[in-house]
Amino acid sequence: MAAFGFRAFVGGLAVAVLAAGGPPAPAAAHERADEARRTAVVSAFPPEMSILKSALDEAEVGSVNGVEFTLGSLEGRDVVLFLSGISVVNAAMTVQLALDRFDVERIVFSGIAGGVDPSLNIGDVVIADRWGQYFELLLAREVEGGWGKPPFFEYPFANFGMMFTRSVTVRRSGGGEPETRFWFPVDESLLAAARTAASDVALGRCTPDDTCLRQPPRVVVGGPGVSGSAFVDNAAFREHTFETFGARVLDMESAAVAHVAYANGVPFLAVRSLSDLAGGGPGENEIGVFFGLAADNAAAVVRALLRALPDQGR
Repeated sequence: MAAFGFRAFVGGLAVAVLAAGGPPAPAAAHERADEARRTAVVSAFPPEMSILKSALDEAEVGSVNGVEFTLGSLEGRDVVLFLSGISVVNAAMTVQLALDRFDVERIVFSGIAGGVDPSLNIGDVVIADRWGQYFELLLAREVEGGWGKPPFFEYPFANFGMMFTRSVTVRRSGGGEPETRFWFPVDESLLAAARTAASDVALGRCTPDDTCLRQPPRVVVGGPGVSGSAFVDNAAFREHTFETFGARVLDMESAAVAHVAYANGVPFLAVRSLSDLAGGGPGENEIGVFFGLAADNAAAVVRALLRALPDQGR
């Protein structure tokens, strides 16, 4: 693996600072570390990313602000691979960093998630058509007969006890006034490619130690996904999430990336494979058994998605 020009890039900024006798102009912070137009392929933590890295051609590695970026070719596409880190804050921070440093054509998230829709099973791969941040909350005070809610927030969804989910306010590249919204849509062309990819991928059913799923996994395209800063392993909250948001899947990063992508006007899609049922299973959480299988299935769908993109070979 070669190392690409991060050292020269960062060094050039340092020289500019010294020559100017002070901090660079804000535009200098957004100079490109690489000029190729790339698909950003993102995962939350190393075991998810290692599967995709192993398939990369002509890999080059460098880092900015402690975040490692790997350039190369995957399924004939110029890509930049990196870890978001776990949590909505890490995901938003690292994706914006990538957008500032690279010419990102689209963002594809690959990883595991908890299943919310009771019609889905562990190993299934969900490609949601929109994402919302269910953990943007008012924690209400208890009053006689219920909960006291300040009148200056919107409350578009049913509460879970004292927890009232709110929309967020976002500014968008090239836009006017800030807008308040809960759902951030994925890109329609990527969603169409995902439907094509669903017929061009074989999903794993068994772990290396021959623990097998009860039914063959499948790719499910469409429906909502939600994200929040909590690992959910609670049957009651899982039921609430499905009934309130219609969510098929929940995780800790995708909605934050969808938010950043929307704000920057960059196409986005998340590919999430179910490693557990977010507390809906009959015993203890299943992630310890099926993490690897789920990560493999997500990566397989991402590769099929890259093959299915309509402008391949341009």
